[in-house]
Amino acid sequence: MGFWETQRVLVTGGGGFLGRQVVERLGASGAGTLFAPRKTESDLVRLEDVRRCLEATRPTLILHLAAVVGGIGANRAHPGKFFYENLMMGVQLIEEARRQGIEKFVAVGTICSYPKYTPVPFREEDLWAGYPEETNAPYGLAKKTLLVQLQAYRQEYGMNGIFLMPTNLYGPGDNFDPETSHVIPALIKKVYDAQEAGANEIVCWGTGRPTREFLYVEDAARALVLGAERCNGAEPVNIGSGVEISIRDLVETICAVMAFPGHIVWDAEKPDGQPRRCLNTDRAAREFGFRAETGLEEGLRRTIEWYVGWRKARK
Repeated sequence: MGFWETQRVLVTGGGGFLGRQVVERLGASGAGTLFAPRKTESDLVRLEDVRRCLEATRPTLILHLAAVVGGIGANRAHPGKFFYENLMMGVQLIEEARRQGIEKFVAVGTICSYPKYTPVPFREEDLWAGYPEETNAPYGLAKKTLLVQLQAYRQEYGMNGIFLMPTNLYGPGDNFDPETSHVIPALIKKVYDAQEAGANEIVCWGTGRPTREFLYVEDAARALVLGAERCNGAEPVNIGSGVEISIRDLVETICAVMAFPGHIVWDAEKPDGQPRRCLNTDRAAREFGFRAETGLEEGLRRTIEWYVGWRKARK
């Protein structure tokens, strides 16, 4: 039997943007028994819910994707919530997994954990070289604490915990709520709304100078499933495309794909966030053979097509 056919897999956050893709890929990989409870069934901030969930599912492997996430605006508005809920979900779940002797724990972290001025491309060895960018530091530090916990538990209890750090994700089915969305869905919605209103300009946050790296959600799901199967090391692993683009170029690319001819106005009073983000992805290639396959323009085209179809269907 293959690796996944022998597993009882619990996916937290399985109903989310990334989680749905992971659950689908696990099913295609032949996962023997698969559980993906929703928050209404198991609120992982509550210890009693964590215990009840693990007792009911009895997993051999946990993929912990559940998180409270958002863009710069959401991080600035809810730093306490982002710190507390992300920390408590992970810390309690890892502890109870240890207590119940679960064979493998896969925690999904974030590149927001990296220091604000990390040399580019980000290497896993630089993770502790400084403080994260201020607007998302509470979220990034909460997630990084889980890496410390997994490494400590490996040392003391022999727990097989791995820590995977995806870059910014995007794709069909993303969160397009302007209050909580990340940059790509926020920009796509902004351009679409401008087209619908007949506007000849859009206003974007910051200066456009910062850079980011983006990973198509299907590629991310493939990476997590590969990592969960093949990776057994204590060190964190970057998950990304290894391709850097400025926010200004990203906006211009989205406008070009959506055939929006209007002006782009930059609101420099709004924060830019971290100056640069781009990952070194050699460890993922070496440890479990992952390389991103979907180019940014192709991924944007698929995402835009999905969003336009979704908006039209709601009219």
